[in-house]
Amino acid sequence: MIPIHRDLAAHSFYHLEHVGLQGKSCQGLACFLAREADPARWAKLAHDPAPVYCLGQCYQAPASHGNTTPPYCEVHAEETVLLGNVLAGGVRHLEHYQAGGGGAGLRQALALGPQAVLQALDASGLRGRGGAGYPTGAKWRKVAQHDTTRKYVVANADEGDPGAFSDRMLMEADPFRLIEAMLIAGVTVGATHGIIYLRQEYDGAAAVLRDALAQAYSAGWLGQRVAGSAHCFDLELVVGHGSYLCGEETAMLNAIEGRRPEARLRPPQITDHGLQGVPTLVNNVETLCAIPWIMQHGAARYAALGTDGSTGTKLLSLSSLFRRPGLYEVEFGISLRTIVEMLGQGVRRGKLTGLMVGGPLAGLLPPSQFDTLLDYSAMQAAGGAVGHGGVLAVTDATSIAELVAHVFRFGALESCGKCTPCHLGSPELARMATQAAAGQRGDGQRWRALVEALAATSLCGHGRGLAEFAQSIARHYPEELASCFI
Repeated sequence: MIPIHRDLAAHSFYHLEHVGLQGKSCQGLACFLAREADPARWAKLAHDPAPVYCLGQCYQAPASHGNTTPPYCEVHAEETVLLGNVLAGGVRHLEHYQAGGGGAGLRQALALGPQAVLQALDASGLRGRGGAGYPTGAKWRKVAQHDTTRKYVVANADEGDPGAFSDRMLMEADPFRLIEAMLIAGVTVGATHGIIYLRQEYDGAAAVLRDALAQAYSAGWLGQRVAGSAHCFDLELVVGHGSYLCGEETAMLNAIEGRRPEARLRPPQITDHGLQGVPTLVNNVETLCAIPWIMQHGAARYAALGTDGSTGTKLLSLSSLFRRPGLYEVEFGISLRTIVEMLGQGVRRGKLTGLMVGGPLAGLLPPSQFDTLLDYSAMQAAGGAVGHGGVLAVTDATSIAELVAHVFRFGALESCGKCTPCHLGSPELARMATQAAAGQRGDGQRWRALVEALAATSLCGHGRGLAEFAQSIARHYPEELASCFI
């Protein structure tokens, strides 16, 4: 266990520490866009001193804590890489997981050795599913190359992007897949300790993971002599206290260390100097959960899915404004139009005015861009992002000004305050956007200057993401944005 001695400066950072989730309603972007379904409850949320920005129930927004109804799930791919056990209703006992083939990837990794595993990851083309899309094999190799006795593997389970719930479903329904993946990672990069950093809002996943970890230790999967091998690996669960920014990997490592979770300056990269100053591998849950399948079925079979630059499958979380919201596993290369019309079956009411893929800091794409393919390069060229895979429908019930105001209020609240452009710029942009949504036109030149400063000088992806969102609005909705400013 890593001893956590919390700095005094960390206590004031979190907005859910010592706050119970019972009775809480979500104020995240998916729920904001669906606020028409329960306007009275939404009005009350404006006075909540400890807001919750995503409960991972975007498929039934506006959401409240305690509703355990699972989402509709479906696979639209040649191979089911991730959702097999989710579709089966969940596998929460280790013996059942092994009976269904679980553990084969770990056995293969132990038999092949680290270099062969790294080569398989390279050949698979797997890229990080948390947002940046960095090649997984390259990241693992950077940690593996260090000849040191202490290294860490961390699963970033702080799925904070409003609109996404894929990681929550994987952890609640298929926890041993994540554990197996972290064991493979530890054996491959030479780490003997792993941490799952989970957001506080996912208390259901926390209970499932604690039970799964206990089973894994009891069965000899974790601890000394992993699965009967010469390797040892300890794995623990660390639960956050309410902070979107802890999804940023360096802020998350600070949180684990008990420090104020602000983004770190880079270099050094965390693959060289991460948790407690040692080489650290960080991947998100969906990325890790693909690895047992790759090891069991082969890199070539995985690389045959998707497109040349974006191989494999991706989980998409469709929000409640679609006629058929839910969790879908698709191959890269599917068009946004197919996602909207075939998977989501259009929107429940109103007119679809835009699609946000990848979270509130991703771009908003108008219907004219719906023929764009779900592919890292294609989405970037269109001014959007694959991101974490949350797919939010924006309808004419929400004006562009209202959408921008909500995103910047969220961004300002969740800023860590480390860098000036984000610390001071995002609240000012939120103020200007809120006034514009109320009909008070602002200074367009000042707006553009602040957005440019965010884009050029923010320390981490939070500030840059807010800028990219604003630039996307300017690119695709110039008339609506022009009406907000003088």
